[in-house]
Amino acid sequence: MGSKPKSLVLSLVVINATLYAVLGYLTFLGVFAPVVGTVRFWPSVFIPAVFAIAFSPLIGGLGAAIGIFISDMLIHGNALLSLSVGVPANFLGFYAVGLTYRRVKSTRIAIALVSAEILLATLLLALSLQYNMVDWNFFYAAVIAIIATLGLTLSFALLLRGEAFRVVFAGSTGLMLGSVIIGVGVWLFSQYLTLPTGQKALPAWAALVWFLWTYLTEIPFIALLAPPLVSVLKRVGFTWGDSN
Repeated sequence: MGSKPKSLVLSLVVINATLYAVLGYLTFLGVFAPVVGTVRFWPSVFIPAVFAIAFSPLIGGLGAAIGIFISDMLIHGNALLSLSVGVPANFLGFYAVGLTYRRVKSTRIAIALVSAEILLATLLLALSLQYNMVDWNFFYAAVIAIIATLGLTLSFALLLRGEAFRVVFAGSTGLMLGSVIIGVGVWLFSQYLTLPTGQKALPAWAALVWFLWTYLTEIPFIALLAPPLVSVLKRVGFTWGDSN
């Protein structure tokens, strides 16, 4: 972050965390992953993604980690589950968003890699349906989410050129990392301790369902909101550039 004043960095982390927790709490609508529960609908992921891209990976990651802990305490109150799964998943995931955006500057590479990530998620979704891990309602909703993500990304690419692909690819990569940590982490937690839902010792396939739920319900909101917000911040000069 170079010579940026510490007070400004701290302020941005606090704003990021507050917006993430408050907007997340107001918009999760009491919806949780089907069948396995625990992991909630969380459309506010675009907020730390924008902070990670516009300012720095650390500001995005720290704000997301603090914000998810606050919201976890308000919603399920299990600090150990939050600190062992939610906090690291959010910190690493959104740190990766900022880092990926700064490392991958080629639009062609961003297009190829984000396509590969969405294809991987689609194949895992088909596999989960084949083995009855998810039902048809989940499958149809996930297909709509995938189509919406592709449509939004292409639409913003026409308006913002290749920048939209870089933003969505960075968001997708960080979200995929965070979703893996959440899926595996919550499953491991359930092997030794009781989840807020009262469930314990869930089967390994639950990790895949949590991964798919997290990634496929959150990526459309990054594709919808992160590209235009980053574009606006750049136009008004309120970003720190790609080197931070």
